[in-house]
Amino acid sequence: MAKKPPHHTPENSSSSSSRRTSEKGLGRGLKALLGDRPALDAVSADQMASGASKGETKQSQNDRIIPIEKISPNPWQPRQHFADSELAELAKSLNHHGMIQPLLVRPHPDKPDHFQLIAGERRWRAAQLAKQHEVPVVIRNTDEKQAAEMALIENIQRQDLNTIEEAEGYRRLMDEFSYTQEELAGVVGKSRSHLANTLRLLNLPPKVREMIASGILTSGQARPLIGHDDATALAEMIVKQGLNSRQAEQLAAKPKPKTALPVKTVDADLKAMEHRLAEVLGLNVKVDFNLKTEKGKVMISCASLDQFDALIDHLMQKK
Repeated sequence: MAKKPPHHTPENSSSSSSRRTSEKGLGRGLKALLGDRPALDAVSADQMASGASKGETKQSQNDRIIPIEKISPNPWQPRQHFADSELAELAKSLNHHGMIQPLLVRPHPDKPDHFQLIAGERRWRAAQLAKQHEVPVVIRNTDEKQAAEMALIENIQRQDLNTIEEAEGYRRLMDEFSYTQEELAGVVGKSRSHLANTLRLLNLPPKVREMIASGILTSGQARPLIGHDDATALAEMIVKQGLNSRQAEQLAAKPKPKTALPVKTVDADLKAMEHRLAEVLGLNVKVDFNLKTEKGKVMISCASLDQFDALIDHLMQKK
């Protein structure tokens, strides 16, 4: 009898596809620590409620169900904004389906029998909101540098970060661990040009960075404003007029209009020039200047040919 081909369920197929996708461009730091292990099976709220009497259920050497109060947030978390509506929606899902993907933690460096988050802070926050007392975790023994790398990589791969958070994460890793842009690009699985362009956004004024972080302004619209004296005013103009990236670039490239001096100031300056020239030359002097054309002329009155000759001699001596 012919042997039946192995049956592939849609779940297995999508899981395999998902794993291949996530490994593409995976940062070396995260892949080295996680390897190719699959995620834990779903852990329901009932299963977590029936944990061991000590409050910790050991599934394998590194996979456990532990009390949520034993977990501290990640000091290297690059994500600063967690939408309340998203957390509430996730909390509802956790109560219904349980936490399908475990949190990634490491032993806490300062608290025995406690753990520090590496990845999964959004799920950890939602679990607290759902009043779940225990959560599934994968424990990894990592140092500070690896934990920081993994926190950034996980958020980048999930596209959880806005561009400013991503840039600040890169900058912090470079400052704290002396990465070059090329080294860090290899770690996080991004091109060096992507890193450089993202980091440049940190040179924008605080107001413009806030506009990017809140989603009002895109990085493409903001990039032409880097180094511009009027970056904040131009950013507000781009948003108000609904300009796209190309139009924003054209706007930033326009020369800044010259600010005309007040008429009274110009008149006073011209009078002072006339007075100085009259004293030096000993002749009547009139200075005429057109504010619109920014051109002018100096008229010197001579009462005789002798005065004219004296003027010429004076000018020739100054040559």
